[in-house]
Parts: sequence; structure tokens; C-alpha cells
Amino acid sequence: MELLPLVCLCLLSCSGDARVTVLVKEDGDAVLPCLISNKEDITGKLFDWRKVESQKENKEVFMYDAGSHYNNGRPGQDDQFKGRVSHFQDQLQNGNASIKITRTKMDDSGNYSCDFPRHQPSQPFIVELLVGAAPEPCIRTLYDKLLWRLLQCEAHGDPRPTLKWEDSDNKTLTAEEPKISERGGRFYVTVKTTVTKTDNYSCVATQETLSHQVAAAIPVYIQGEIL
Repeated sequence: MELLPLVCLCLLSCSGDARVTVLVKEDGDAVLPCLISNKEDITGKLFDWRKVESQKENKEVFMYDAGSHYNNGRPGQDDQFKGRVSHFQDQLQNGNASIKITRTKMDDSGNYSCDFPRHQPSQPFIVELLVGAAPEPCIRTLYDKLLWRLLQCEAHGDPRPTLKWEDSDNKTLTAEEPKISERGGRFYVTVKTTVTKTDNYSCVATQETLSHQVAAAIPVYIQGEIL
């Protein structure tokens, strides 16, 4: 009797806690990774992506079964993801079962599982998607006077970003108390500062819980500055 080779489908980073986090801005594109470590051709295999809502409930995100998938007529995809999820067809031969979710929404945040159901024991790969990273802050000049300029910085996101103004030496500037509002599930934060010196100034937005930081800069020339 011929012995069939034992094939182990080991997902990338399956040792220890097989989990990664993907951070994306709202309305951006998110690539959720799922790779077979031995780069086995999975063109003829089945893999299934689901969004984990609870221990008993999952949403079907993307299923591929030997060429049949949700984008070519296969039924079963949750309405939340219709028309927004694709796979990397040219990478299947390299064991790449990753997917891309376009036009991400806040509701897309959560845990996703990539599974090969026909492989036993099953080793689902978990990806945490966080939608809401603050985009680059928006800076504008409110008043441009001879000896000073009033600058405003605005950023939005969820969780709420904190803002600070810095000069070119990365020194934090004195600023007004931030104004905070909430609209559509996002926090909007505005901070103003008055500068009296010619310099390049930056507004830095930080979301500590996401380990995310982004900044924008503006050059300022003070006409009446005394040198």
C-alpha cells in the first residue's frame, strides 16, 4: 500500500499566538494576511474568512473553494462585505490566502479568522482589524498678523486622538484647550496655537491605544519678527 505524504498546513505565525493587528484609516483599504508557511499551492483548496462576532455567531467575509468564490457567483457572503472583498488570485500558488477589504468602515473593526476547514486539526489564523486610525491632521492659518499668526489643527478618529503643536526642535508649544466633538461615531479634535517666530511647525496626532501617530507641518514666516 502506498503511503500518502502527510501535508501540514501551518499558517504564518502559527506558533504561539497566531494573531496580527491591521490598522487602517476609515474608507481606506485593509489587507488581512493569511499565508501558508510552506508556500503550498492552494489554488485547488478551500479557505474561509469570517468576522468573529461572538462565540456562536460569525459573518461570512470571503470563501474560496477551488476557484469558486463570492465574487464569481458563490452565495453566502454577508451583506456588510458584498462588493468590497477580494483575494489575490495570482498569489494562491504561493500559499497566499490573504484578502483585501476596500472602503473600510468603523463597523468592520473586529477579529477575523482565516481557516482551512478541510485540514485537520484546524488552525485558524486570527487577524484583528482596527478601523479609525486618525488621518494626517488638517492645518490652517486663522489669522496672519505682522507679529504673530494663529494656527489651527484638526484631526478625527476613533479612539479619540490627542493633539499637540511642536516647533522644529520638537518642543511642545503652548496651545489653547482642545475643542472636542463627536459625530458619526468619530471624535473631532481642534487645537489652536499662536506663534510669534518664523519656523516650521508641526501638529502631532496620537492614538495611544492603537500605537498610532501621524503629523502634519506648516512653514510660518513672521513678517515683523525682530531678529
